[in-house]
Amino acid sequence: MLEVANLEVVYNEVILVLRGLSLQVPDGQIVALLGSNGAGKTTTARAITGLLDVHEGKSTKGSVTWNGTEITEHLPAKIVEGGISQVMEGRRIFGELTVDENLSCGAFTNRANMDANYDRVMDLFPRLKERNTQVAGYLSGGEQQMLAIGRALMADPKLLILDEPSLGLAPMLIEQIRDIIVDINKQGVSVLLIEQNAMMALSIADFGYVMESGKVVMDGPAQKLLNDEDVQEFYLGLHGDGGERKSFRDVKHYKRRKRWLS
Repeated sequence: MLEVANLEVVYNEVILVLRGLSLQVPDGQIVALLGSNGAGKTTTARAITGLLDVHEGKSTKGSVTWNGTEITEHLPAKIVEGGISQVMEGRRIFGELTVDENLSCGAFTNRANMDANYDRVMDLFPRLKERNTQVAGYLSGGEQQMLAIGRALMADPKLLILDEPSLGLAPMLIEQIRDIIVDINKQGVSVLLIEQNAMMALSIADFGYVMESGKVVMDGPAQKLLNDEDVQEFYLGLHGDGGERKSFRDVKHYKRRKRWLS
C-alpha cells in the first residue's frame, strides 16, 4: 500500500505547494486524485516518484511510505525498482525512437522479465503491435498515450501513477484509455489516477480525493463523490438539479463559496 502522510513540498525554497497532504492507495485499487490546474496534483506525483529535485522542489515535512518502507528520500530509479511507475502528464515519450525502443527504455530496471512484459504490453495495446517499428513522434496523440503507459508497464510495476492520461484526447480515445486502465488494474496493478476529468476518473475508481490549494478538501468512495452536489457543480459542470451552468460568472461565484473550504 502507498501512504502519503502530512506531506509538505516547497519549490525554490519559498513556494509552498503541498500543505499537509495525506492519501492512501490500497493494494489492488484504483484511487482518483482530482483537482483543477495548480491544485498540486502533479507535485504529489513527483513527491511519490522522487522527481522533486529535478524541478527545484523539496519535501519539508511528512512522509511517503510504500509497503511499510519510507521512500521519501529515495532516488527515482530505486522507486521504480521497488514497484512504482509513473506516466507523466504530456506523455513524455522519446519522439525520435521507435515504439520498440521506447518500450525497451521502460524495461531498464527490469531486464529479466523484459520479454514477458513486452508481450503483456502488446496484448493490451494491439495498435502498438502494428506500429512497433514506427518512430514514436509520428504516432497519434492516443497512440502516444498508449506507448507512455506501455513503457511504464515494462518495469512490471505494482503501482501505476497516471498523470492526466485523458489530456488532449478525443472522447472516444478517452473511453479506450479508461478501459485499458481497468484492464491493467484487473491484472493486479494498483492505480493512482490523477485527473481533471472527474467523470472518467470516478467512473472506474474505488476511492477518490479532491485537492484544492495543495491539500485534500474532500475524500470518499468514488460513487459517493460522483453523487456529491459540490463535486457535480464544480467538476462536472452541473447544478444540483442536473442543469448546466449559465455563465462563467457562476463558476467564479461558486469558487468563492465552495462549501468544502468554508
